[in-house]
Amino acid sequence: MSGQSRIRPWRAADLESLVRHANDREVWLNLRDRFPHPYTWSDGEQFLDSALAQEPVRYFAIEHDGLAVGGVGIEPGEDIERISGELGYWVGREHWGRGLATEAAREATTYAFEVLGLHRVWATPFKRNPASIRVLEKLGFRPEGEFVECVLKEGRLESMLVYAITAPEWTAGPIAGHSPPS
Repeated sequence: MSGQSRIRPWRAADLESLVRHANDREVWLNLRDRFPHPYTWSDGEQFLDSALAQEPVRYFAIEHDGLAVGGVGIEPGEDIERISGELGYWVGREHWGRGLATEAAREATTYAFEVLGLHRVWATPFKRNPASIRVLEKLGFRPEGEFVECVLKEGRLESMLVYAITAPEWTAGPIAGHSPPS
């Protein structure tokens, strides 16, 4: 991977880059519908207002060479599920295949365990999205099952897979090529 990449809190100054990378049908096809398409300037402003108000921070920009080119986040559960959090991530299409999602997911998972104090992190990639599945497998997330035809995306029934990792598994590494975070 060329250039410098990291995750960091979103900034108001990220609006132009956010909208440019998020307003892509190919990106949207792999995300929940609450991620709008087309992705407008107004959508970006609303998202950034929400992200900037978070305490603690749960949504991060994926920064590459100084620009926000995607996002990663942890959505903690509630009530009896408060020990778990859902991991989600996306990267602008021009940056696909460079390892940015894997590194961002690694940093966000470490944050979930070390800062948010979660016990388990899980994700539900579409079954048809091998790139997202590879991100999770590279990090040592284990497959837990499949939700068959559980969602409707663009008028089609879709299946989702469930991948998860617990804090003890994360720190024990190496699992499926995962090295514990430093």
